[in-house]
Amino acid sequence: MRPVNDEFDPLTEEELRRLQEDEEFRRRVRREVLRMQSGDADTDIERDREEQRAEEQEKSREEAKQRLKRSRLFWQLFSGNILLNRSVKEHYGYLVAIAVMCVLSIFVMFSALYADLRYSQVEREVQLVRERSIRLQEQLYRRTTHQAVRDELARRGINLQDPHKPKEVLEE
Repeated sequence: MRPVNDEFDPLTEEELRRLQEDEEFRRRVRREVLRMQSGDADTDIERDREEQRAEEQEKSREEAKQRLKRSRLFWQLFSGNILLNRSVKEHYGYLVAIAVMCVLSIFVMFSALYADLRYSQVEREVQLVRERSIRLQEQLYRRTTHQAVRDELARRGINLQDPHKPKEVLEE
């Protein structure tokens, strides 16, 4: 059995596709040239420009409204007239509660900082008192050793005699 299509086609599939795309492009260009010559393209271009201008104007109006709204809100906050706004009146109690909690938290924070500072100062003072106590104990020990007592009594002319009994350890 022989194949039905015996023709030899010198063009490859890629070349055929490229030729079809070129033909489609030429048709579009011819159509656009005809539109330009008839004046339809000018009206389309003018209509597109008008639509673009209208969109820009609408956008600028929206931006102006937003700016005005924000400036009004700022002025209302600054002047205190925001309390006349009905939606704010409904939530004013919550705003006051939040403000009170903020002030209270700031007060608690500074109180804690002051207490910490005072604790550090007292801790330093206690350390100094301990050091002084240790120094005084050392001086007392140096002055009250057996040899120091014996030397002091000898200087005064008093003889010190050790007890004749053996020393006993007292148990408690």
